[in-house]
Amino acid sequence: MVFFRSVSALSKLRSRLVQQPNLNSSVRWLQIQTSSDLDLHSQLKELIPEQQERLKKLRSEHGKVQLGNITVDMVLGGMRGMTGLLWETSLLDPDEGIRFRGLSIPECQKVLPAAKPDGEPLPEGLLWLILTGKVPTKDQVDALSKDLQSRASVPDHVYKTIDALPVTAHPMTQFTTGVMALQVKSEFQKAYEKGIPKSKYWEPTYEDSLNLIAQVPLVAAYVYRRIYKNGQVIPMNDSLDYGGNFAHMLGFDSPSMQELMRLYITIHSDHEGGNVSAHTGHLVASALSDPYLSFAAALNGLAGPLHGLANQEVLLWIKSVVDECGENITTEQLKDYIWKTLNSGKVVPGFGHGVLRKTDPRYMCQREFALKHLPDDPLFQLVSKLFEVVPPILTELGKVKNPWPNVDAHSGVLLSHYGLTEARYYTVLFGVSRSIGICSQLIWDRALGLPLERPKSVTMEWLEKHCKKSA
Repeated sequence: MVFFRSVSALSKLRSRLVQQPNLNSSVRWLQIQTSSDLDLHSQLKELIPEQQERLKKLRSEHGKVQLGNITVDMVLGGMRGMTGLLWETSLLDPDEGIRFRGLSIPECQKVLPAAKPDGEPLPEGLLWLILTGKVPTKDQVDALSKDLQSRASVPDHVYKTIDALPVTAHPMTQFTTGVMALQVKSEFQKAYEKGIPKSKYWEPTYEDSLNLIAQVPLVAAYVYRRIYKNGQVIPMNDSLDYGGNFAHMLGFDSPSMQELMRLYITIHSDHEGGNVSAHTGHLVASALSDPYLSFAAALNGLAGPLHGLANQEVLLWIKSVVDECGENITTEQLKDYIWKTLNSGKVVPGFGHGVLRKTDPRYMCQREFALKHLPDDPLFQLVSKLFEVVPPILTELGKVKNPWPNVDAHSGVLLSHYGLTEARYYTVLFGVSRSIGICSQLIWDRALGLPLERPKSVTMEWLEKHCKKSA
């Protein structure tokens, strides 16, 4: 995790990308940022016409090219494996994991600016990367950080709306309510009501998206302090970056916790477009709903136990292992506990993934963080044992396509180590992170003029008749 500031290091990365044909095709417009322009909006204004022409050419020259066959299994299995969305900001490979504009997580850790030498990437840098396809300079990231700080103002009515809910309401309910309350300030809604040409849709969408990305940490921190800290709110610190400030407003000023928050937000920001939260945000936005409405819908999908709520379930399960077997559990005891969990009809949370077929690289970078900062933490040592024990058992079971750990298997243990022990809140952290990816793609949805999403549905009777005809 070395942060290379030198031009030579960036050149080496660019050379490495060119030398990988399978990767190069996916990042053919990725560039190392060299412009002195510090304004993200002007960068997009320059890039958008080029990408509009690229899309137009793709549609006119290759619009009839088939991408695959739809099977009955896909229709009945939640559209798994169907290629049906354009999502520019990231791409998920079953074996390699996520790539942001073609860059893997380790590559992002090497080239994205950090708050300190040998530090984790700043989320502002990833935002610049996934919006423009260019690796930003430190000056550009600092300028974007200041821009986000200038937008980080939440009206009082938002807090009053949250306060109208019982303090016992789930943190995600309170968080989503706050995002909905922010919607009354939507620049896109105002522009649309006044009349705005389609070619300009992306500009108020950009303003809403950056405002939303800047505002959600304040709303999320307010929810945390309201539920767990008697409503004692901590104001922003203008000297801190996006991730560091979020940790500060939650009440954690440890430099290591701030580094963890930078890493957490970066790796959770985007995971291509097919997951529930990303797809929901894209679907709702396709109706020209503004970023606030679209992101609130995405959060409601994220709140489900099969999606973002899973990170809460993992830590609760790990604690149940400790409660029953103690912190110094042996490998054999752990195997027995896992088989007990499986034989009772339950799953081992934090293992497996709908797309990935190898260990999630988001898990691995969190493991590296733990080895660097908290190698002796008992819960981390338990997670390490699970990494050794669970995959062989799931493989032996024979029913699991991916027995390897995913991102949720590790994040709760890291957060708990630094004092953020409230597992019910963890999905809110996920939501703050995901605002970066969903809003970035939403800007490109409007810039490229992507249409209303309207797939065709069929009945079981239709499928039965179709299959008889095909037999």
